This record gives sequence, structure tokens and C-alpha cells, in this order.
Amino acid sequence: MTEILLAEDEAALAMIIKESLETRRFSVRSCANGEEALTEYYRKKPDLLVLDIMMPKKDGLSVAKDIRKTDKHIPIIFLTAKSQAQDVVDGFHAGAQDYLKKPFSMMELIVRIDALLGRIGGEKTETIALGGFLFDAVRQTLQFGQDVMALTHRESALLALLIENRNEVLDRSAVLRKIWGDDDFFNGRSMDVFITKLRKKLSRDPNIQILNVRGLGYKLIDG
Repeated sequence: MTEILLAEDEAALAMIIKESLETRRFSVRSCANGEEALTEYYRKKPDLLVLDIMMPKKDGLSVAKDIRKTDKHIPIIFLTAKSQAQDVVDGFHAGAQDYLKKPFSMMELIVRIDALLGRIGGEKTETIALGGFLFDAVRQTLQFGQDVMALTHRESALLALLIENRNEVLDRSAVLRKIWGDDDFFNGRSMDVFITKLRKKLSRDPNIQILNVRGLGYKLIDG
């Protein structure tokens, strides 16, 4: 059974989340503060983390940063009441793959959890060549030589769209609506963070570039 570690200091909300996820056959361990969450993470090694940003004793950003020192791949979703763009950017820099702004629907949380765990879709494995890389959108991996890098769900989805439209301009608003569901300002900042992460991973091949096309979007240059 998939194990989820939930860290949320609002007791009523934590109970709703826990009960809702358990009806979907998830096993949920709920913690009320960041220190407890970090202890439980090392004790149980769950499959996914749902972290509130504002928590007593240790905030969610600090918890994520500590976990990322030893675990680069476990999916992390932040819950936040904050609405400042920098808070969203800080969350992704701390190691999150996704975030939800309160209030949110339980179905939205469940869909995002399923996406990060790779439960959505059932395509066959397909490897695509990109310069010196091999990209597998189903397994969400990017291989360069013998080095295989794990991608997050959104990194993989974003790279797949860039490759599909390689050497052409990929419309920014269209990408945001397709992957993030809305082309608002906060999602736009989130996408910029993911573009930066992809550029870093692709930097091993100097012939591969992701260019900003001002006012329009991005262009993946291959060769």
C-alpha cells in the first residue's frame, strides 16, 4: 500500500485529508509539526510527502530542504495559504514538485498525488533521442551516457512538449493551461523554475538549448 506522510498543523484539515486519502487505499501518517514530520520520514520512508509550509517547530520548506540532502526523488507537495509569487518559487527551490493553495478540493489533491506517483496514463515505454540524451516520458527519466536522471512529473511533461515542438516556439500560455491547468501569474513563475531545472539537466550537451522567446514562450534547439 502506498504510504503518504502528511504534515499539517490544522487538526480539522489534517483529519479531512487523512480520511479522504485513506478511502482511496492510501496509508497516511499525519504529523502536526515539522520536527515530528522529519522524524517520521526517517522512521517510515514514505512514498510521498504532503507538507504544509507554515508549521510550528520547523516549517515545511526547512523539512523539504533537510530531506533533499539525502533523498532527491521522493515526491513532495506543498500546501500553502500564502499567495506571494516568491513563496511559490521558494517552495520549488526547496525541492517540491507541486503545490496547492488553500482552500483546495480533495479531488485536486488526489489527482496531483496520482500524477506524481505515475498512476495516470498507461502508455508503453517509448525512448526519444534528444542530442546526446535518451528521454523516456513514461518512466520519466533522462539518460546521458550511463547516467540516468529521474524527472518529476511536470519536468517530464514539459520536456515532452518541448521535444514535440523542437526548433519551434512553444506557446507559454498553452503550456500552462495544459500542464498546470491555468496560465495565471503564480503558475507562470512555477513553470520558469521548471525550465531552469531542465536547462541544468540538459547542459551536458551544448547543442541542446531552451531559449526564451520574449512575449511568446520557449524554443527547444536541438543541434
